[in-house]
Amino acid sequence: MPDVDLSTIGPRGNPSSGKPVTTIPEAWTDEEFREAFESLRIPNEMFHHREHIRVAWIYSRHFPQEQALARMVQGIQAFAKHHGAAHKYHHTITVAWMRLVWHAARPAPPVQDFNAFAAAHPYLFNPRLLEYYYSKARLQSDAARYDWLDPDLRTLP
Repeated sequence: MPDVDLSTIGPRGNPSSGKPVTTIPEAWTDEEFREAFESLRIPNEMFHHREHIRVAWIYSRHFPQEQALARMVQGIQAFAKHHGAAHKYHHTITVAWMRLVWHAARPAPPVQDFNAFAAAHPYLFNPRLLEYYYSKARLQSDAARYDWLDPDLRTLP
């Protein structure tokens, strides 16, 4: 793993609070996590499937569906570009996951804690879940990468 300057990542600390600042995303509050994601301070090697789901959950809780989706698309594109991997952005995958998380996050009363949400919806943490909805050929197509394609196996919620 390359050396990472841990002083530049994660939430900004408040030295006067006496509260230590951690560089582990799981320990950040939702607001700290969202801010670190949007300001591109999370290293690529610390941003995996669980972190994608967390961002989607945060946006789903705080914004109307279309605005949450727009923020997610913009954020993932910016993150990929910032880490030199703009070519890895996949529009259909981003939208499909956002729809799945949005659907899971909508019931009332809303879950206020990401870990409780994760425990209630463990299927969302299977990175292969989209295979239930999409054939491999459809999801790996250039059309799916650059535009939204509806699933060909089962309808998304």
